Parts: sequence; C-alpha cells; structure tokens
Amino acid sequence: MAPPQSVTINDVAREAGVSVATVSKVLNQRYGVAVSTAAHVQEVIDRLGYESSLVARSLRSHRTHVIGILVAEFEPFSTELLKGLSKAIGGSGYELLAYSGGGRAGGNAGWERRYLSRLSGTLIDGAILVTPTVVDAEYSIPVVAVDPHTGPSELPTVDSDNLAGAITATEYLIGLGHERIGFLGGRPDLESARLREEGYRKALSAAGLTVNPDLIRVAGYREETADQPARELLTMTDRPTAIFAANDISAIRTVDVARSLGLGVPDDVSVIGFDNVPESALTSPPLTTISQPIQQMGYEAMKLLIDLINRTEVQSKHRRLPTALVERGSCRAV
Repeated sequence: MAPPQSVTINDVAREAGVSVATVSKVLNQRYGVAVSTAAHVQEVIDRLGYESSLVARSLRSHRTHVIGILVAEFEPFSTELLKGLSKAIGGSGYELLAYSGGGRAGGNAGWERRYLSRLSGTLIDGAILVTPTVVDAEYSIPVVAVDPHTGPSELPTVDSDNLAGAITATEYLIGLGHERIGFLGGRPDLESARLREEGYRKALSAAGLTVNPDLIRVAGYREETADQPARELLTMTDRPTAIFAANDISAIRTVDVARSLGLGVPDDVSVIGFDNVPESALTSPPLTTISQPIQQMGYEAMKLLIDLINRTEVQSKHRRLPTALVERGSCRAV
C-alpha cells in the first residue's frame, strides 16, 4: 500500500482557487489579501491539514518558533521536566521539539554539541539542555541548561538546592535515632551527586557522628547500577539501620533488594530517596524522599529561554529552586 502523499502549498492554492503567492501571504500573515479571501484560504489549510516545513519556515523568516528540548535519554527526571516545559510554553507562540539521540550521558560526553549542531539554525530558535556535560561552549542560539553536570557557569542555568536537600534527608534520619546511615551516591561526574554526598557528610558531622567510608557506595542514579551497591550495604555484618539514596530510582531499587533479602522496609531498614518522581509514591511502602520541584524547574527554564530568545531583560540567568522533605512510609524511628 502506497504511503499517503503530503499536502503541498500547490494543493492548497488549487483547492482554494487562488495563487500560490496568495496562500504564502496568508501563511506568513502578510498584507495584500482580502479578509474574506484569507479566511477562505485558512479554512482550506485547516481542512487539508497543510503544514509548511520547519526548514522552509526558517528560510523565510529566520525563525521557526520551535524550541528544542535536548536530553541524553528519556527517564523519570527528564519526563517530569517535560511536563513543566509544556505548561510554560502554552500561549507563547512556540512549539516543543523533544530530541534524544538514544545515548546515555555517562559514556557520551559532549552529546549536547552534536545534538545542537543537527538542530540549530534551521529547526529550532533556542534549546534547553537537560543535565548537559558541557556548559562552557559557545552556541549559535540561546541555550538554557537544567541541572548541568558541572553546576552553574556562564551558560544560563536552572537547578535545585541539592546540598540543602541532602542535609535535610540525613538530618531527618538522625532525628529518627539512626546513627549507622548508609549512602548510595549518584554518578561521580555530576555536580548534583557531589552536592548530595556533601550534604550527607555535613549533616553527620554536625550531629557529631563519624562519616564511615564503609557505608558509602556509588550507585550511579540507575536501577541496574544501584542493585549491587545496595546489596553490599544490606548484607554487611553490621548493616546500616537506614539508607539515604541520592535519587528515587536508587532508593526504589534498595527497597526491592531489601525485600529479596528478607528485610522489611521500614521495620528492618529505613530508606529515603531524592527527587520525588511519581514512581516514589507508588512503591510499597510509599517512599519518603526529598522533593526537588522538577516540573517547576522545567517551567522556569522555558520562561528564561523565551525571554532570552525575545531579548527580554532578565534579572538573573541562574535560578536555584528549594527542596523539601516528603514524609511517606519507608522510614521509622529506631
């Protein structure tokens, strides 16, 4: 079966009984077309489902009114971010293009440069980079980075207060009477992961507790990389009574590993996560976690980028949002 043919501007002109030039004027909202004629042409455009290509639109006006969302991969953090981005773009006149090369940032440094080179200039007017590895490069279009690997730089950025959130998580466990608190860290190349470990260490030290290197593991922010480190902590002879996992995915995996070892959460071990992705409320028991306002981060990033594209003056190009404790059922007092 032959694929359906796409509608062309010639098809619109023929159906409407006008010239191609008239259709072009209606598409680009130019003067010289009677109101009734413009309405008729627009009705035909809508009925036939005609849409000019992004490249053609860019060549005509040097603008596509499309914003690119570039991610290394789609996972819970980036999908939550997209919800906030979608809310912010409403009524702005811009469209969203979410793009992923299918790679994983852990072994794909510099992915944002390659992605931008494919899209900028003719397809998008600006871009939001989600956890980019490189933020010191010069880009030809306005760019905003969300939670960049190395933290804020000259590039406009939006992130959350990872340090304060980690301190809150650790202090919460200490307040429940826990002293042997394990830590499952994120990827070593991420500034957010470094700050969350720093917050864990700071809170322990402030409470007069020793930071025990044996209770610290790198879990990598991924389910498959968190499995073995969680198992190591939970099978120690003197295992921790609580575990702070630096993201919810690692925390959820820790709960699963504990269950596979015959341990109850929170009866035998308390578990707290970080992020507050939707999955965290669906675990058994529901996961206590630190909420970073991921959707709000997306919203702020989009508003900032649109201001930069429109050359609107902005008060700050670096925006850090607060974190907060969300108490559920995965932690209990000693």
